[in-house]
Amino acid sequence: MFRGGQRVPAGYHDDLQSEKSGMYLTINNQNPQLRLIRKAVDVLRDGGIIIYPTDTVYGLGCDLFNKRGIEKIYEIKRRSKKQPLSFVCADLKDISRYAKVSNYAYKTMKRLLPGPYTFILEASRLVPKIILPKRQTTGIRVPDNQICLSLVGELGHPIISTSVTTEAGGVLSDPSEIKEIFSHCVDLIIDGGILVSEPSSVVSLVDDTIEIIRAGKGDVSTLM
Repeated sequence: MFRGGQRVPAGYHDDLQSEKSGMYLTINNQNPQLRLIRKAVDVLRDGGIIIYPTDTVYGLGCDLFNKRGIEKIYEIKRRSKKQPLSFVCADLKDISRYAKVSNYAYKTMKRLLPGPYTFILEASRLVPKIILPKRQTTGIRVPDNQICLSLVGELGHPIISTSVTTEAGGVLSDPSEIKEIFSHCVDLIIDGGILVSEPSSVVSLVDDTIEIIRAGKGDVSTLM
C-alpha cells in the first residue's frame, strides 16, 4: 500500500502517522560515534520506536519498559500479542537480571555470546507481561554489533528486538529501502550499512535442556 508517495508496511494505521518523517542517522558500525548513540538513546528515552542494525538483521525496537511503544510495534508488524517479542541485553550479567540463568545456561551462553543467537530462558519478574506468551519464557539476544551494544549500554536496560520485514515477510537489509518504507511510522532509523541478513539461531535452555527452535546464522552444531 502507498500513502503520500511512500510504501506503507502491513498493519500500518493512520493513528501511527506523524506529520514528518522520523530521524535518520548514519553511525559507524565498528566505532559508533557517542554523540549519535546518545541522540538515538534520547529517542528511546522519550518513548520512541527505532530501527537499528544487529549482527543478523535490522531490528525494530523500543525501550523494554515502553508499553505503548511495544503496542505500536505489534501493530506495525501485524503481529498477534500472543506471540512473544525478544529483546537485546548488553551482556551476560544483564541477562541474569531479566531471566533465570543456571550455571549450565551461563556456561553455554558464555561460549557463544556476543553472537547471532536468541536464547529462550525463563523470564524474571522484570520482563513486562505484554511481551510474554502464556508460558513465562522470553527470548534474549546479545548481538555482536557495536551499534546495538552501544545503544543498550547507554540506555541502561534492554531494547525490544524484532526483525524489519516487508509485507510478504522478506527481510530488509538495505537502510535506504528501510527508510523509504518505514520512515513515517518510526521515530528514528539508524543506518549501520547494508547487512548480509540472516535470522539468528533460536536455542531454548529452559530446564537446562538444549532445544534448537530455529537454525539460523549462529552455528548450532556444537549444541547438538
